[in-house]
Amino acid sequence: MKIYSKRLLFNPMRSTPIIFLLIIQMAGFSEGMDRQALLPISEAELLAAQKTWGEAIVSIGKAYTQRQDYKAEAIKTVDELYDYAAGPVLFKPTKAAKNQFRSSRESAISYFVGGEIAEDHGFALQPWSAVRFENSAIILEESFAAAMGNYFFTNAKSGVEAKVEYSFIYRRDSQGALRIQLHHSSLPYQPEH
Repeated sequence: MKIYSKRLLFNPMRSTPIIFLLIIQMAGFSEGMDRQALLPISEAELLAAQKTWGEAIVSIGKAYTQRQDYKAEAIKTVDELYDYAAGPVLFKPTKAAKNQFRSSRESAISYFVGGEIAEDHGFALQPWSAVRFENSAIILEESFAAAMGNYFFTNAKSGVEAKVEYSFIYRRDSQGALRIQLHHSSLPYQPEH
């Protein structure tokens, strides 16, 4: 896996937002903002965010098969991992044809468990027993992190893995938590010749 980082402490094109936030913090204007929110995202944090996302997808399916409140699990997943509280998220799910893009919280929840959009049958309700990430590359910047690669979903019934391609972009919220701002997911190209 390749890791790219272009962090230069005093690069004026990249450091201005960080310097501005530090000045605001020192002046006392950022009440409620956690100091962690000012730190660059590390590789370990990105990998932990991926692990948490995979565990959340498994948890939704498990709640569904155990006749628990799977919709509450999906709401928790979207609210805790995605950045919809700050505005639209660029989300292009794997199995979406008519409504390909899910920029609202409600449409993301519908994708995972069904409901709002007719084509949604609940991707997380498969259910899956595991999700593992294989990053092709990671970019670590001062204000965001990005990852691209393949993730593999293990079918809980058959044990067969489904390979899916992904791109994620994360940012830190005001409390220091990583939030997904972009999530693109698609099945690998299958040539017909």
